[in-house]
Amino acid sequence: MPTTPGKNAPEERLVNLVVALMATEQGLTKDTILSSVAGYREQVEAGASKDALEKMFERDKESLRGLGVPIETIGDYADPDDLREARYRVPTAEYALPDDITFTPAELALLNLAGGVWGSESLSADARSGLRKIRALGIPVDEPIIGYAPRISLRDPAFPALQSAIEQSRVVTFPYLRPGEEAPRQRRIRPFALVEYEARWHVFGFDLTVDAERTFLLSRIVGDVETTRERFDPELRDGAGEKALAGLQTVAATQSALLEVHPGTEAALRLSRRATAAEQGIRVPFVDVHIFADELASYGPEVRVVTPDRLRDEVIRRLEATVRLHEEAV
Repeated sequence: MPTTPGKNAPEERLVNLVVALMATEQGLTKDTILSSVAGYREQVEAGASKDALEKMFERDKESLRGLGVPIETIGDYADPDDLREARYRVPTAEYALPDDITFTPAELALLNLAGGVWGSESLSADARSGLRKIRALGIPVDEPIIGYAPRISLRDPAFPALQSAIEQSRVVTFPYLRPGEEAPRQRRIRPFALVEYEARWHVFGFDLTVDAERTFLLSRIVGDVETTRERFDPELRDGAGEKALAGLQTVAATQSALLEVHPGTEAALRLSRRATAAEQGIRVPFVDVHIFADELASYGPEVRVVTPDRLRDEVIRRLEATVRLHEEAV
């Protein structure tokens, strides 16, 4: 089915861009990318301005370079400094695995399983159409890989609408339910950035309801995100992601939990990545007591909370609720 504008996840657009830039040694011009690669093409068809699309492309390039993807810019051969018709590519030699890297049978099995998520069946009709357009321009494409999309999604439902609103610099409204409150409150914000912290997505922006900057957990948005006609200055987004992450890290630095964890368990593997050793176990910083309690409760008997008391009580409450639920089912 054709993909409607606004429903392309940013991470899918980045994957589409990477595979497109890897698909040819000659490179692709910006106009070709914006008109042919899934994720940009839908925005063109929706009437997005060329200026907005070019800014999106520049942000995507910087994001990929930040992740270690070597995007090469090829200028005019007669005048290399003239980038008006520049072509972009990812040199496969620089992005390939070194010859001396090998994998054990267990590692290969895991890679094969992960590869199943990105199967070739995910090449959509739209992606095939984009591939044909690029080939029609006489640009050789090594593999039909433009438009790969995962068959699973771990994003919150509010993610696509918020990302679209950020790209368009538009104010949004949504119902937000905080722990302990019986009913959600309507929020009206200028969304500046989406950030991932401790495996959860947050939106950072200016809350017009309280006239202050705020960070919201996407999993607590309990209804549709409505994008309004009201716009804000796009420059307000500059540096917003870094500012949001710094704020979350500051909160986490002010509170931590002392945990006893069974060695060799999933809890030990996951928690040790952000923990420091303590005399009685490990100490793990956290941002939100309720979210952290959800995570710790999911490990069951693999972890025990020593302190703080409030976190321990929240974990116990979740475990007791799970027991009651199973008793009722029996």
